[in-house]
Amino acid sequence: MTSNMDRFCGSTFWNDSFQESPDLTPCFQQTVLVWVPCFFLLAVAPLYVLYLRRGNRGYIQMSRINKAKTAFAVLLVLVTSLDLFKALTDFCYGEVVPSVFFVSPLVLTITMGVAVFLIQYERLKGTQSSGVLFIFWLLVTLCCIATFYSKISVLWKDGVDDIFRFVTFYVYFTMVLIQLILSTVSEQPPLFSKINSDPNRSPKETSSFLSRMTFLWFTPLVILGYKRALVMTDLHTLSDSNKAENIAPGFEKELLKEIVKYKRNNKKEVRFKNKKVTEAKDKSELENLTKVETVKGGAKHEYPSVYRAMVRYFLPTFATSAVFKLCNDILMFVSPQILGWLIEFTKDKSIHSWKGYSIAVLLLVTTTLQSLFNHQFFYRVNVWGMRVKTAITAAIYKKALLLTNEARTSLTAGNMVNLMTSDVTKIQMLCQSLHSVWAAPLQIIVAMYFLWQTLGPSTLAGLGVMIILIPINGVIAGGTRKQVTKLMKKKDSRLKLLNEVLNGIKVLKLYAWELSFRQKIEALRRKELQYNRKKGYFASLFFLTWSCAPVLVAIMTFTVYVMADERNVLDAEKAFVALSLFNIVRAPLNMLPSLVMSIVQVRVSLRRLGEFFGGDELDPENVHKETIPGRTIGVDDGTFSWGKEEDPILKNINLTIPGGALVAVIGQVGSGKSSLLSALLGEMEKQGGRVAVLGSTAYVPQQAWIQNATLRDNILFGSPLNQSRYNEVLEACALRPDLEMLPAGDNTEIGEKGINLSGGQKQRVSLARAVYSGSSVYYLDDPLSAVDTHVGKHIFNKVIGPNGLLKGKVRSYKPFHRVRYACRGLTGILGNMSKVKHECKKSAILQESLRSGHCHAILNRYGIDENVGPSEIILHKGEVELLPERKCDTNEENTKKDGDTREDGDSCSVKAPENSSHGPNKEGRQNGQPMARKEETSTGKKVQLPEKKDKLIEKEKSKTGKVKASVYMAYVRSAGIVLPVLGVLGLTAQQAALVGSNFWLSDWSDDAVVNGTQSAGQRNIRLGVYGALGMAQGLLATAGAFCLILGGIRSSKTLHKDALLHVLRGSLQYFDVTPLGRIVNRFSQDLNTIDNSMPSIIGMLLNFILTLMATMLVISISTPIFLAVLLPVAVLYFFIRRFYIATSRQLQRLEAVSRSPIYSHFNETLQGTSVIRAYGRTDQFGRENQDKVDHSQAAAYPGIVATRWLSMGLDVVSNIIIFFAALFAVVGRESLTPGLVGLSISYALQVTLFLGGVVRVSSQLEASIVAVERLKEYEETNEEADWTSDGKRPPDSWPSEGRIRFNSYQTRYREGLDLVLRDITVDIGSGEKIGIVGRTGSGKSSLALALFRIIESAGGDIVIDGINISNIGLHDLRSRISIIPQDPVLFSGTLRMNLDPFEQHADVDIWLALQLSHLKNFVVNLEKKLEHDVTEGGQNLSVGQRQLVCLARALLRKSKILVLDEATAAVDLETDDLIQSTIRTQFADCTVLTIAHRLNTIMDSTRVLVLDAGQIEEFDTPENLISAKGMFYGMVKDAGLV
Repeated sequence: MTSNMDRFCGSTFWNDSFQESPDLTPCFQQTVLVWVPCFFLLAVAPLYVLYLRRGNRGYIQMSRINKAKTAFAVLLVLVTSLDLFKALTDFCYGEVVPSVFFVSPLVLTITMGVAVFLIQYERLKGTQSSGVLFIFWLLVTLCCIATFYSKISVLWKDGVDDIFRFVTFYVYFTMVLIQLILSTVSEQPPLFSKINSDPNRSPKETSSFLSRMTFLWFTPLVILGYKRALVMTDLHTLSDSNKAENIAPGFEKELLKEIVKYKRNNKKEVRFKNKKVTEAKDKSELENLTKVETVKGGAKHEYPSVYRAMVRYFLPTFATSAVFKLCNDILMFVSPQILGWLIEFTKDKSIHSWKGYSIAVLLLVTTTLQSLFNHQFFYRVNVWGMRVKTAITAAIYKKALLLTNEARTSLTAGNMVNLMTSDVTKIQMLCQSLHSVWAAPLQIIVAMYFLWQTLGPSTLAGLGVMIILIPINGVIAGGTRKQVTKLMKKKDSRLKLLNEVLNGIKVLKLYAWELSFRQKIEALRRKELQYNRKKGYFASLFFLTWSCAPVLVAIMTFTVYVMADERNVLDAEKAFVALSLFNIVRAPLNMLPSLVMSIVQVRVSLRRLGEFFGGDELDPENVHKETIPGRTIGVDDGTFSWGKEEDPILKNINLTIPGGALVAVIGQVGSGKSSLLSALLGEMEKQGGRVAVLGSTAYVPQQAWIQNATLRDNILFGSPLNQSRYNEVLEACALRPDLEMLPAGDNTEIGEKGINLSGGQKQRVSLARAVYSGSSVYYLDDPLSAVDTHVGKHIFNKVIGPNGLLKGKVRSYKPFHRVRYACRGLTGILGNMSKVKHECKKSAILQESLRSGHCHAILNRYGIDENVGPSEIILHKGEVELLPERKCDTNEENTKKDGDTREDGDSCSVKAPENSSHGPNKEGRQNGQPMARKEETSTGKKVQLPEKKDKLIEKEKSKTGKVKASVYMAYVRSAGIVLPVLGVLGLTAQQAALVGSNFWLSDWSDDAVVNGTQSAGQRNIRLGVYGALGMAQGLLATAGAFCLILGGIRSSKTLHKDALLHVLRGSLQYFDVTPLGRIVNRFSQDLNTIDNSMPSIIGMLLNFILTLMATMLVISISTPIFLAVLLPVAVLYFFIRRFYIATSRQLQRLEAVSRSPIYSHFNETLQGTSVIRAYGRTDQFGRENQDKVDHSQAAAYPGIVATRWLSMGLDVVSNIIIFFAALFAVVGRESLTPGLVGLSISYALQVTLFLGGVVRVSSQLEASIVAVERLKEYEETNEEADWTSDGKRPPDSWPSEGRIRFNSYQTRYREGLDLVLRDITVDIGSGEKIGIVGRTGSGKSSLALALFRIIESAGGDIVIDGINISNIGLHDLRSRISIIPQDPVLFSGTLRMNLDPFEQHADVDIWLALQLSHLKNFVVNLEKKLEHDVTEGGQNLSVGQRQLVCLARALLRKSKILVLDEATAAVDLETDDLIQSTIRTQFADCTVLTIAHRLNTIMDSTRVLVLDAGQIEEFDTPENLISAKGMFYGMVKDAGLV
């Protein structure tokens, strides 16, 4: 081939003079150096054009840069054409012209023409910077440099023979350099691009290819972060490719395939099993078949595969990053070969010096290319992980909106939050190291190949060691997986309980139950840490096996090599090339423990996610959207249950409702009223029959669901604003006066769960949302239960009634707590019938009751038998015959004419019994007046809103600047001093053993060789010491890591315990203004960081620091001249680190803060799923979730780029160190032994890893220590007084009489706010029954909260039985008095736990309390009785039943003082009578304070306390107050009781 090239060029293609001089032959220059870049461009151009066609981004106008690029490219075409023209001219004149002078200029001319075409085609397709052309111009430049050097050398030696080609080359070279420079400049964005209109666009969008490869485009943000603390507005807009709206749909499509496959397979298995079951001949065969099929089916299709969905969707991203990883790994193995050449150069003094310098330069080029490929790989896998997190988070959110109620019982809010935090994070983290699954074995195989080339068959000994370790680690991995599975279950339970505790924190404080639930949470935490500790044991075993693995491989290989043949001498070249290869093997081997651990944990997480995504979804066919003509709602033989396997709640329901009908659903507590509405909404499992609803729906739940948004947004609910309709709705729902008093009107932010609204306001906002929606069908679940009587009348007339805004719409209305409205304007009433009680038709009931004009006939004649337990009450064969509206007179003028002050004046109204419910309101609103600026909250507190500020809940603030040393010390102290110190000593000793073993190997390799052999005795000593030092490394490293793991677990336990205590001791005002998602985020994500990340990060940081110090020490000892370079390099390193740390720290804080809104929104969504589904707003809320995820990722993405920016800078430093280490080895080869050269360079080759590791891991530590900082912030929480006060504890019998005295008492909610109670002086005798009434904002609930010291005194005092309550502990006070709150809160657990969390009462007492609270029949019929499992929030009990449980709690405690805060708001009238009767009898000798809006409940009180504006207005017996015709008389008159 060489002779052919000689003829082609007319000169020698290659000669041996290259060994003496680096000059290349002219033939080589004119062929290889010309053709390589040309062939690259010609080969890539077709694929690149296809890529540009598919990725059209728009049109870029011709710019100066583009004109310059095009002009110089055209000039290059002309210059290369001149060379071709010159050859043709010479040939025409008869000169002998070698073929190379025709071919090479022609190839160059064509190539430059292609470059011209690509420059313009890129502009037309919107490409701002070309990677292909940059690489092409770079290749051309590098090839020209060699030619440039040769021509200069020839010019100096012999002069120039061919002036023309000499000149054209330098013109050509100059223009190529200009093109290379121009290719580093980016074009302007395409016309009409989003980038042009985005003021905060990312510089990456307009950066050049070189800037993107080196991450220089990020430098301005790093500088800004160094100058000042970054804020969210400083961060760049997230690119479209990283936004959830572009990622989630594709992943969900792939996930849906897996879910469908899972459902289909399971369905087939069920049919198959059923077929076999029906063929069973006897019971034993039936049991066997069922057992066998369950095992078979469960093994194959346990859950949908999230893994397969991820693979299909993210495979292109994975493959792209794999290319960069492969290139990086290939270059990784070049360095040991270069090291071998360098050692050979130092041994052979006859080799020319220029080769040594060339080797040093080659090493620099190799490491630089490796850095570029490595950081592009890490950038891509980190962005991939970010996209995976986005996709799965969006999918979890979407799935949560579709789960059935049955699925929600096993997948609680805590479970789902844990999936979104811990599990998704683990998958994201694995993405960064997943390529090691194929890369690690590949690295090991290639390393073994090169080791075979170096040491021969002895390499098999090392391979054998690795093979033996595989099954050992398989056993360890299996044990780890089991511990992780158990750990995650306990974590789910802990977060679930924590979530419930935070949601019911008011109840916990009122009942003084904080300690009980703290113990329950800490018990779960102890179990969690127990499994975490066992996982740590397995991790330590992993660490032991894999830290010893590289050492064992090296020892076994060297041992077999030197022992196999005495002529096998371990010289420097073999030893340190092998050592470099062992170091390469060390990386994948050291990574495998964490990789296997991560894979094990991710497998668990994928399984959990699969089980979640496999959960049953609500069947859209539950409710059909078309009906039989003449009816809007139709139910035919409907049978419904809350679960597929549960007994039906509603049976054989037949229902026909035409358009415009107003239908009232009435029944006793637990009879299925709310269940019927849920069935019509499609929320229940339809076991049979058909449900059809025509048109859109709106739903007002019994417990209003309010978003953390402005009041306007809560009403609009995603609908566009129609101002006239909006104003009409505000007026009809009696919200207009409220807006006038709110600080920012309807733009006032409403806190989580509507904490700055009263109960009535929340219900009216919920109703306004429904009215504004303009739906066809309205389901109203007791919408007036929380409003005052006259407000209820206003709403009924303006909204619900026959002349309201909803006239002409179908209204299914559950009005049992407003019975007087039950028949007004009705076209039908759906009554309550038990299974066998009545066989008569409902039409008969309706006709009779409506003819008589007395709706209560339904209750009196066909009412509910008191002997029938709630669990037996169902709707049976219900049918409604629709009657004309004229059956009931609804003329409003009758009321006005008669002057009747009752709530409605229609002829068929029925006055409720005296003890009936008139719709409770949290703060007794009487005239529809809104709360004053001191808002009465749903928790009974007043939160003063700022005058000119509409934000109640401030955004979570992140600290700025460097993390304080006190935070680090707090972490160390919480771990104890001993374990961290032992950990540091262990790792330091391990590093000392490592350095010692390498120096020992260096000396060994320099041992004298006599007749081709070394002394056997000396060899054995060398081998023994080397092996001992190697084994010491593994044992010491494992011991150090084990101590750090145990210290981390102890620290995590202490930090969690302290943080939980501070949170539980926080004042109720703190919870009002703090989103619960923010707290959950810290106890999930932040605590997960402390549990799992901190110990490993600290271990890695110590390892990197110690290894870096050892590396610098070894290089300096080997080549002392290196110390001259070390100082400037250290300065450069310091500045890079300083710039990075300041930016990275703040980015991590911003990212941590930006996560909280995701979880808060998710928690909020989980509480309102039925409302969201009813309004058909699932897509809207999905988009809101995606926006919040994007907001969080906009903070996470700069963190990823910042790490790459840092790593590139550090690699520059590292490559300088490597280059100078090699350069000094070349310069000092006369004085250096090969062993020292090998040791120095082998350590230098690891500098990149260790330098980058120190800064990267130190920044990770700063980011992770922020989790400790955030938990420690709870120490600054505004806390309540001490729970117990030593030396001031009341007697055990206190209070024995129940006397209460307020002495000039006054209070406010916080310092700086107005007083809410002023000069309250009142004596309440033992056993008195005191009714407390007043208009909204009068201070009723504040008085109750003051009694429990939820708010503290600002003057005066409260004395109970002679003891000033401010002098005793809160638990001593709260545990001795009782309250039945308006909002019934239950916790997941057993019914017994909800009644008696401290287990202080016997079963007899509990059953007696249940009997007196009218729950005994219900509990007796439960399968587990008192051990009945209560779901999260008590969702498997009706609201009324939950309220009865609260009554049972009070009966159990049997305090001498009882406070009733509208305790019967959620029960029917009959149950209300029973409860009032129970209170009168069981608490006859107790002091009872009743806060009432329904005045009939306090008319038999001993005295009535009337409050107004925080002061006592009246206080006397009800009879005297009515006679006095004062404020109380007006309220009673408004209620229609006089």
